[in-house]
This record gives sequence, C-alpha cells and structure tokens, in this order.
Amino acid sequence: FLSPLLTDAEMLGAPDPELAATMGFSGFGKKARTFDLEAMFEQTRRTAVERSRKVLEAREKEMEEQAEKEFRSPCTDSSASASSAAGAGPVLTKREETCSESEDSSDEELTGASRQSQTSAQGPAEDTDDEDDEFIGPPLPPGFKDSDDDNDNDDPEEEENNPVKKIPDSHEITLQHGTKTVSALGLDPSGARLITGGYDYDVKFWDFAGMDASLQAFRSLQPCECHQIKSLQYSSTGDVILVVSGNSQAKVLDRDGFPVMECIKGDQYIVDMTNTKGHTAMLNSGCWHPKIKEEFLTCSNDGTVRTWDVNNEKKHKSVFKPRSVQGKRVIPTTCTYSRDGKLIAAGCQDGSIQIWDRNMSVHTKFHCRQAHAPGTDTSCLTFSYDGTVLASRGGDDTLKMWDIRQFKTPLKSAERLPSFFPMTDCCFSPDDKILVTGTSVKKGGGSGKLFFFYRETFEKLYEIEVTDASVVRCLWHPKLNQIMVGTGNGLAKVYYDPVKSQRGAKLCVVKTKRKERQAETLTQDYIITPHALPMFREPRQRSTRKQLEKDRLDPMKSHKPEPPVAGPGRGGRVGTHGGTLSSYIVKNIALDKTDDSNPREAILRHAKEAEENPYWVAPAYAK
Repeated sequence: FLSPLLTDAEMLGAPDPELAATMGFSGFGKKARTFDLEAMFEQTRRTAVERSRKVLEAREKEMEEQAEKEFRSPCTDSSASASSAAGAGPVLTKREETCSESEDSSDEELTGASRQSQTSAQGPAEDTDDEDDEFIGPPLPPGFKDSDDDNDNDDPEEEENNPVKKIPDSHEITLQHGTKTVSALGLDPSGARLITGGYDYDVKFWDFAGMDASLQAFRSLQPCECHQIKSLQYSSTGDVILVVSGNSQAKVLDRDGFPVMECIKGDQYIVDMTNTKGHTAMLNSGCWHPKIKEEFLTCSNDGTVRTWDVNNEKKHKSVFKPRSVQGKRVIPTTCTYSRDGKLIAAGCQDGSIQIWDRNMSVHTKFHCRQAHAPGTDTSCLTFSYDGTVLASRGGDDTLKMWDIRQFKTPLKSAERLPSFFPMTDCCFSPDDKILVTGTSVKKGGGSGKLFFFYRETFEKLYEIEVTDASVVRCLWHPKLNQIMVGTGNGLAKVYYDPVKSQRGAKLCVVKTKRKERQAETLTQDYIITPHALPMFREPRQRSTRKQLEKDRLDPMKSHKPEPPVAGPGRGGRVGTHGGTLSSYIVKNIALDKTDDSNPREAILRHAKEAEENPYWVAPAYAK
C-alpha cells in the first residue's frame, strides 16, 4: 500500500515561544523536520519480508478497523487542523507534533494498515494503488533502488557483475610536466595534491583545489640537481614527501618542497654493506611505511634494502641483503612494504622476489627464485588492499599475481605487456577487484595503453589508449577514485568520472582560466632608497593598474612606435633587404630613386627659390 508523505504543516515543528522570546524574533523554529529515511526504508522492507501475502490479506480488515480507532481517537482534531494549516500556513501545536511522531514510529505490526488508513483519512487527494499489494510503507523517492550497496549508479547489481563500469575513465585532463618521461607520481592521502617527477630532474607540484582550467603547476623544483627522479611518495599522514633519485641519497621534503632530511652516503671502500651507514650506489626505489609515519625504505645498486628514520639521517635503521642461489649479492630493483607494514618485499635482478620479516633482517621469510626472467628488472611489487596477494610487474613483459604462502607458482599471469622502464608499475583498484598496469612502446610504434585485468580470472577487462608514447606510472587513488598516469612524453594524465569520482580533477576543470595580467611586466622595478634626499626620491608606486592608466593618458609614453619599414628603405631607414648595411648599399648602388632623366631640370628646380630667397651663395659675394 502506498501511504502519503506528511503534509507541509506536519513537517514543520511548532515554534517554541520561550526560544522566540530569547532570540528576539518570532519566526524562529519554523524548520522542516528531518527524518532518517534509510531507517524508515529498512524498517518497511523488513516488515514486507516478514509477512506473507496470505496472512496480510486475512488480517487486513481486522487491522484496518483497529488502526482506524487508534488513529482517530488521539488525532481527530489533528487531521482537521492539519488540513486547515496546510491552507493557512505552517503552524502546528505541540500535541499534533507528537501525534505525527507517533505515526512515524508506529510499531511494525501496524505499519501496513495504519499507513493505509492514514491514506484514506487524507481523502481522495492522493491515489492509493490497491492492486500493488506487495509494496508496503511510504513511496520511494524518485531514482531510489532498493539495494544494499551504496553505489550511486543506475544499476548497482549490474555494476557488481560488470567491473568495467567501475573504471572512472569517461573524462580526462592532461597536465604537461615537461618533454621527458614522467617517471614518478605521488598523491597525498587526501587527494588534494599531485606531485610528478621526471627524467628532466624536475619535481612539479599540482594543487587540484588551487588550479584553474589552464592546469599549471604551482611549484617546480630540482631537489636532486642532475639526477633523474625514480620515485615520489607522500607519507601516510601526507606531511612529507620521499624523493628517490638516481643518486645514492634519498631525500625527504615537506609539503611545500623544502628539504627536511637527506640520507647519509655510505663509504664505498667498505666491502661489508652492513657496516656502511648508507647506500653507496644509485638508488632504484623507495616507499613509506604504511603505519609508522617516520619510517621509509630504499633499495639500491649496492645490493641492499635499507630502512630509515626521518629523525635520524646519520645512519639507516636496518639493512636487508638479498642473495642469489649461490649466496652471492644481487641487486634489488624495487621494494615495498606489505599493507600492515610487517613484511618487506624486494624484486631482484636475478628474477627472484624475496620477502623478509621487517624485524628480522638476516633470513628471508618467503622466497621465490624464478618469479621473473633472470637478468630483467622487476619494476614493481605491490600488495593488494586485503594483504593476501602480491602483484609483480616484470621486465620480462609479464604481470604476475602471487599468494606469498604458496610462493612457488603464480596464481595468475599475463604475458606480452612490453615494459622498457625500470619503474613501470601496477596497482590495484580501490575495491581490490581489478589490477592495472601500463605498457611501453617504441617511438612511432603505436600508442601506450593502460590495461585492466580482473583479479579473479585475470582476463583483460578493458584498455585505455593513453598517448603515442609509453605508459610508465599508474596510480588509482582510493579516496578520489581517479586514475593518474605518467607517460614517456612528459604528460601526467588524470582519468575521472563526474559521477563516480570525488574532488581531484573535478575541482579544477570547472574553474575558468585567469586572465594574464601584463601590468607587472610593463612597469619598471621600483627602487627603494630610504636615505636619499627628498629631491632624489622616486615617488612610490601606488598600483600597477593605476600607473598603466596614467601612462595611457600621457602622449609621450603612449606614443605608438613607427611600424617597421616595408619595401625599400626611405629617409635614412633601412628597408627589408639583407640585415646588414653593406647589403643595403649593394642593393641601392645602382638604384637612385630620384628621377634624374633630365639633369638640367633637376638643377633648375631650385633656381626660382634661390633668386627670391638668397641664402647660400649670393649673400657671401654681396660684400
């Protein structure tokens, strides 16, 4: 049965006279009452399920009579005054308010009938649909689907079955980092700021809330002089950034790019790496501890993985040394923490993946010898959000998924995913059901793509053609639900969906581009000379705009410069020949522009004027 929503008068709470007196104005408190709709829907659904249709039909008449009595006795005057109030204006007494509340919280037994009798009491204004017996409770608002998932999508069940619908790729924006490969991407936990780093040594800061549609970075710096940026990551609290570059010292910057600490460089003449205080060779990768905000991890070509404390730059916390089957040193190319921060995993150049307990640095806890082809750089390891699965992106053009408890063979594997970069990465979707990675292409060899694999079956769900260069970095932010991609031609792309995504790129695309103000460039610098004598002091500039307006009125300053000479030169100004004087003379040597076909006339042209106004010759001989 459909029941009406409460009338306007019932929706409005009665104004409290004391409160009105206190506040000093009478219109206070006429505020719409709020209802917990979800609770109401849930209650109605439960009652609908509890009763079977037969019982409902059998009890219908009996309940109707009972409800009629219950409803009419306390609320007879209520319904009358409510109808009058609906016409007269939003006024309610205390008693009616409580009465309408009691209707709301009527016990579950009565839900069906009381709602129906209420409808009939209301009169023919609202149509009751008696045929639709299965529907109990208030009418659903438009667009409401009765489902348990909180997806704002048209058909959540269909979306559950079709994970492609969850990929937010309907819109994209492109941030121009530079011209060289974007080799590092980082988003702070809240999703307000993006940082990009590249092979051009630059780190750029992008603020989604502060950016307009021109999409300009608000800061650009080179924290590691002339070293390519390998990895950038915000800490779990978002207040500091780890910068891993091609040198041997990782740096930590604050949110605005100012240095906080720099790891110490180890002594390269010591053979045993445990005894060096820091890395002695180029870094490959690094990341923050997911739980401890001061701790981070780095791995290097010196064959070690080290953990560090932000507050102690003089020495590492602990050292992990990956070893080959023969016990020889191998170089770790990537490293990561597990989601709980208890395990440390490293992918090595001999194709192995080695995992240690964070507190025990000597022997590995899990070990897979032939995870990827030996001699290739495993470029990324990442744990799923539930922490049970490890995904690895190999330099052997594969993407594999492992259960570290059965580490001998991969759970799933995907082939033919070319990767030319030592930092091509992979990541899980926020709901943990999709695995994403990018592919590399040679110059002119097609376009780099972003591939989406379904975690259960590892079938390729979807692909996005990103650009005509390799896709190096990808990052799917769980809060924003937006996918950031770094490419081989210096772009950082952000994919989003206006419905499914939050904030992020949506904030800046709606802002119009600011007009560039040329005022600052036109006015010369103002020199401050506090101790100069008053006669030498420059008048203080009030504002650039006013100054410009004044200059516009000044005929000298606003004098339009003469346009450049087109054609042959005239009157001492060189025309458009060669740029040099000699070329000009050569051109004009045989070209005297004055028409001297009759020399006698040319001379006599001045005769009359000389006679009337003798100036040169005649006065000299007069005496």
